[in-house]
Amino acid sequence: MPHATASWLVDTTALTFEQIADFCGLHILEVQAMADDLAGSKYTGRDPVHSGELTQAEIERGQANPDYRLKMQRAPLSISRTKGPRYTPVSKRQDKPDGIAWILRHHPEISDAQVGKLIGTTRNTIAAIRDRSHWNIANINPKDPVTLGLCSQRELDALVAKAAKRSGIEDEDINDNRLGTDRDALIEELRAERQAHTRAAAEAAQEAEAAAWLAQRRAEGRSDS
Repeated sequence: MPHATASWLVDTTALTFEQIADFCGLHILEVQAMADDLAGSKYTGRDPVHSGELTQAEIERGQANPDYRLKMQRAPLSISRTKGPRYTPVSKRQDKPDGIAWILRHHPEISDAQVGKLIGTTRNTIAAIRDRSHWNIANINPKDPVTLGLCSQRELDALVAKAAKRSGIEDEDINDNRLGTDRDALIEELRAERQAHTRAAAEAAQEAEAAAWLAQRRAEGRSDS
């Protein structure tokens, strides 16, 4: 999710547009548009520190030196948790209903108990959002709980795969660990976007070359006449 990560870095750090574009694999004009609020409003900021892709120390090094290029950190391979409800920072708790609504819409195969454990909420809250009796239902907007920082992509993928297998809708050849770590998933997305940019640049160059050749031919035709 490079755009969501870039949006967070623009809003919460003093990194340069070049540093953010380089780290997220985006064009600098895309980052500039986010800073100008032309595109940033489309994305919910994704905290790369929370997901383990950056450290605060790394961000501070980048802010101190505009020429410094941020280095992606390796996300933890495992997260040990004690039994009991998930702890959610106070600043994130207001986002829980949005994350719950997103899961109910996109992954109805996940049980209420699983949703409650993933998000750190109660079955009563989940039921209220499902039947639209929640006190704040008019302001609930389904959003990916990963981008909201309520869980990691790896945790969500593992839960979806487990629920799908239990409900009998999973193909036998699907590997529960198909995405690997959060870092691997982000790298794959960045690589795909870079390849798309490269193809677009090559096509643009070919079109420009064809246009130049055509203009030259036309000019030669006029000179001959």
